[in-house]
Amino acid sequence: MEPLIRNIADTARWVAIYRADESERPDAVFHDPYARMLAGERGEQIVGAMESGRKNSWSFVARTYLFDEFIMQHVKQGFDMIINLACGLDTRPFRLPLPSTLTWIDVDLPEIITYMQSMLANEKANCELERIALDLSDREARLDLFHQLGSRNKKTLVVSEGLIGYLDEVEAGALAYDLSHIRNFRHWVMDMMSPGILPLIQQEMGSLLDDANTPLKFAPAEGEDFFLLFGWKPVESRSKLKTAASLKRLSGEMMEYAAFPEPKGPKGSFPWSGVCLFENIAK
Repeated sequence: MEPLIRNIADTARWVAIYRADESERPDAVFHDPYARMLAGERGEQIVGAMESGRKNSWSFVARTYLFDEFIMQHVKQGFDMIINLACGLDTRPFRLPLPSTLTWIDVDLPEIITYMQSMLANEKANCELERIALDLSDREARLDLFHQLGSRNKKTLVVSEGLIGYLDEVEAGALAYDLSHIRNFRHWVMDMMSPGILPLIQQEMGSLLDDANTPLKFAPAEGEDFFLLFGWKPVESRSKLKTAASLKRLSGEMMEYAAFPEPKGPKGSFPWSGVCLFENIAK
């Protein structure tokens, strides 16, 4: 039988279900009117097959909310390009109040780019949207792309939601190095997890990701400081658990966990995940 998660592209369908659920709440903290359509039946099947199901949807709601916050913060600061690496089924160019002068670049595998172009063919983005089909694991191709994009705008924010966790440390370091050596790539926003939470997430996902040969791997012992060696200085890190608590998206039991203080610096065995902002310090 074909696995539910056939490849990395299917993980985007799974995450879109949580965005759809949140969007349909009367007290929604964001609205993605396209999420249910993009997730399709397979998205529902994936969520239904997971042990945790919708129990931990708060994590994805918090992640989406935090990325939205960081993106709009940079738009207000005058950043004129956003590069969305491994964009998946992200619809921010359509659902966020972005200025028409902003250039938004979606980069992902050809399968995903073709799907998004087809499904949203009749929708108009709020900004200048470009979609680029590229396998980011092809280093030569991504370097060519980064240099092309780096010559076009003055202040670029790189966004990678749900990407880093699937890389190993060598791959993550190489990507960080390649990005930092483009002068106009000023800031980078990504989601990260601690070594303490990785096995818990792996357990909840069961064999779904392993069957598709897309296991979660990246949870460096150094935490955000891992990226210093590759030209990126940590600026701000926001906990998904604390954010979900502030948004009132946690169960009573999880609210008790959220009340505990979180360690500063590397989290080690402490179960933590969050969204982190980095500044390019490469010369």
